[in-house]
Amino acid sequence: MLTVESLEAGYGQTSCLKGISLEVREKEIVALLGANGAGKTTTLMTISGLVSVHAGTIAFHGASLVGAAPERVVRLGISHVPEGRRILPRLTVMENLELGAYLQQDRAALAQDLQRVFALFPVLAERRRQLAGTLSGGEQQMLAMGRGLMARPKLLLLDEPSLGLAPKLVVTIFQTIQRINQEGVTILLVEQNAYLALQIAHRGYVLETGRIVLTDTAAALAQNPQVKAAYLGG
Repeated sequence: MLTVESLEAGYGQTSCLKGISLEVREKEIVALLGANGAGKTTTLMTISGLVSVHAGTIAFHGASLVGAAPERVVRLGISHVPEGRRILPRLTVMENLELGAYLQQDRAALAQDLQRVFALFPVLAERRRQLAGTLSGGEQQMLAMGRGLMARPKLLLLDEPSLGLAPKLVVTIFQTIQRINQEGVTILLVEQNAYLALQIAHRGYVLETGRIVLTDTAAALAQNPQVKAAYLGG
């Protein structure tokens, strides 16, 4: 589905990504692991068209994404749920969700998508008229994910969905990620909680200072001594 080859990308003339190659196959959950500053968020932002490509290729179902505007990336079927949620606090829950569906012109399809999001996140249905900025951190994360799903993505890019959440909520979020995947959405997941990420992922990549240093099945990475020492507390 997604193929990244020898990708160099970054801000200005500086390349934060130094020749990374990865692939995401249809209906997979692929985890992207690494320390802060390794280039995980930059990878997702480059795929989304928000960071300049200096060299290499990105292809989605064979279509090049190099130089593509973010709107075109969304139209092709990629949705990005950014780190820090980035919901619009002065708009209601419903307004935030409707913004996620700005490409959708069919009212019946929009209603169907809303029902799907409300089935995944019932609390959003209860709070649909509430200002998004008054939601709890966990509810805001659910809203960010729901907004991403409103674009009907084939591939969902999730950046640190557990960041700042209570442990109980983290478990709920990860269960929902699995459910979204089981419904047919492919997921590229950046996550600080490597233990949980590798529990739900099919495969994974480890980034260090802009380079991929390991790739394997999630089960094998979870047992890898290097990964255990660096990310799983030994």
